[in-house]
Amino acid sequence: MGNYKSRPTQTCTDEWKKKVSESYVIIIERLEDDLQIKEKELTELRHIFGSDEAFSKVSLNYRTEHGLSLLHLCCICGGNKSHVRTLMLKGLRPSRLTRNGFTALHLAVYKDSAELITSLLHSGADIQQVGYGGLTALHIATLAGHLEAADVLLQHGANVNIQDAVFFTPLHIAAFYGHEQVTRLLLKFGADVNVSGEVGDRPLHLASAKGFLTIAKLLMEEGNKADVNAQDNEDHVPLHFCSRFGHHDIVKYLLQSDLEVHPHVVNIYGDTPLHLSRACYSGKFEVAKEIIQISGTESLTKENIFSETAFHSACTYGKNIDLVKFLLDQNVININHQGRDGHTGLHSACYHGHIRLVQFLLDNGADMNLVACDPSRSSGEKDEQTCLMWAYEKEHDILCTIMVRQGRGQKTEPWNLQIWPKTDGRYFNSNWYLGDVSEVPKKKADVLLLRAGLPSHFHLQLSEIEFHEIIGSGSFGKVYKGRCRNKIVAIKRYRANTYCSKSDVDMFCREVSILCQLNHPCVIQFVGACLNDPSQFAIVTQYISGGSLFSLLHEQKRILDLQSKLIIAVDVAKGMEYLHNLTQPIIHRDLNSVLSILLGFTTLNSHKEKLTCFAHTIILLAQ
Repeated sequence: MGNYKSRPTQTCTDEWKKKVSESYVIIIERLEDDLQIKEKELTELRHIFGSDEAFSKVSLNYRTEHGLSLLHLCCICGGNKSHVRTLMLKGLRPSRLTRNGFTALHLAVYKDSAELITSLLHSGADIQQVGYGGLTALHIATLAGHLEAADVLLQHGANVNIQDAVFFTPLHIAAFYGHEQVTRLLLKFGADVNVSGEVGDRPLHLASAKGFLTIAKLLMEEGNKADVNAQDNEDHVPLHFCSRFGHHDIVKYLLQSDLEVHPHVVNIYGDTPLHLSRACYSGKFEVAKEIIQISGTESLTKENIFSETAFHSACTYGKNIDLVKFLLDQNVININHQGRDGHTGLHSACYHGHIRLVQFLLDNGADMNLVACDPSRSSGEKDEQTCLMWAYEKEHDILCTIMVRQGRGQKTEPWNLQIWPKTDGRYFNSNWYLGDVSEVPKKKADVLLLRAGLPSHFHLQLSEIEFHEIIGSGSFGKVYKGRCRNKIVAIKRYRANTYCSKSDVDMFCREVSILCQLNHPCVIQFVGACLNDPSQFAIVTQYISGGSLFSLLHEQKRILDLQSKLIIAVDVAKGMEYLHNLTQPIIHRDLNSVLSILLGFTTLNSHKEKLTCFAHTIILLAQ
């Protein structure tokens, strides 16, 4: 039995699923790497596979630097079934792996070439051979979402229930990535819906976590019938996952009476699905409503092993005051309800720095003088701690100020609160309340103010984000392509350093506060930011598939025709006009090199000269 503060930020299942997701990203990267042939070599290979004479003269010992044989290259450089048969008759082994760990069959499947797949199989390629990560050809077809390739493999006897290195079957992968048609195909060929992965996760767990309702329904059809109450290694059922990630439609589907789901079941931490429904923070708490309205209020009174009721849990997550109010309105639990360790919802909100929620709780009768105890102390003494002590411990200085003033009968509106150090560097003296503690540091004041002012729908958690391949990097950290809230996004991840310098924090706060105010078709769209602490700083924006204009011009060295240049120039000008005409104008300050090449101003030296010429160009275009 732990106390509230002992709860890990991520469960073992969370960590494992993150590693699984990253491992499949690496697999795709390795496959793509095998497909990267140098331009000169690619031209030569296309000539070889395009000419019978050239093909007859090529050496069978030909290898690329990645270890690709002619059989591998045949599958990715324009070869056909005749080439495959000839090469295998001459002794090239289809079992040979590239340095990245793939056979010719793996590559043909990834390229989705039904002709080559069939030819390889008819010529003796092993359909069950595993490559990197324990993946068979069918795993790769499912991972890539290639329906035709998967169908060919299954028609030729591929094992539909074979497991890879993380014990995922192709059906696990299809459910994880949301490939509906491939899922239907796998089920048609007898895929087992109740096979467990490495941590006991079944396809229905994965579909529920990712929000794929159609796949969840396919898994529950007659003849398949996934076990709706199946538990993973941490006793999570599918309802836990869809509740946690806010997939209201799947929650509603699973709670249908004929499915006989257990709505109040607990995991090894004692969490019911209602405990985990705190993830619906973006103005949507339908999950909590659905569970209570259909299944009753039994879950509201259950405490997990960390002394949390669902109300405490909502205060921990803290982004949705309406959800907290809704739970209190059920009249099952009091605003000052203390868990087994004595902590209240106000303690939870203070510990995690939720300024608006703390003020809401105080305004509605939360008692800031109630104390929590740490039962883990071996001395047997009670370590009694108030809400203010919990806020102080986490350096939430704004909250400390709010509660100190509240204790003195001074009402404070957190969104109008300004804290500036006195000349002696102190913020306030709290001896009257904390005993020997005399001052509160201001390390995180900027972040706390940003959290308080940022609209709730822009608040993100790292657990909501899938990181795919790296698409950029800089002194701040790295930029990834990924997925968030069912959108493909770009994720700017700051260095994972708990003790960021003040300049890093300033830069992050400034960028978020600017981006969240912008809304224009020629300015990249802001999706949200992770603000929990400096070790998790991340900014999520719209993903632009073509890359940056700088990359297009300087790295890819693309030659643009005049019309393309003019379209880009006008769009840049519109974006700059929008930024310059804001109430508080924003200057981009990074158009120099782009505009120099775009408009051909290679002889101009100063920033001012280039921008002046750019402005004149746009004026002429407008006329």
